[in-house]
Amino acid sequence: EVDLVESGGGSVQAGGNLTLSCQASGLISLLCMGWFRQAPGKEREAVATMTGSGIPQYDDSVRGHVSIFKDYTKNILYLRINSLKPEDTGLYHCAAAQYRTCPSWSVNLRSYFDSWGQGTQVTVSS
Repeated sequence: EVDLVESGGGSVQAGGNLTLSCQASGLISLLCMGWFRQAPGKEREAVATMTGSGIPQYDDSVRGHVSIFKDYTKNILYLRINSLKPEDTGLYHCAAAQYRTCPSWSVNLRSYFDSWGQGTQVTVSS
């Protein structure tokens, strides 16, 4: 397992932008990593994933609205959220799997990951 620490959340107004960070204790080039969001009263759902080599995948609901990227020199995974909407509100978790490749998008994506951060809260007001 790898230790993951998220940061960058906050309370923002709709229309603003945020970049979330996830510091990993291991080499992110070796890991499939992802961002998950848990909205109030809902289950944790996948937002985006990225393979060890940098191939991204996005949930259809956020495509064009968020961007996932890595800084390999610092072992940091990022999630950029543009034009924030109230429905973006939630606790955002970073996750890592023990494999370089990521699975195809599915409702069971969460089960692929075995390392999780504590999360960073994003609250968007209208």
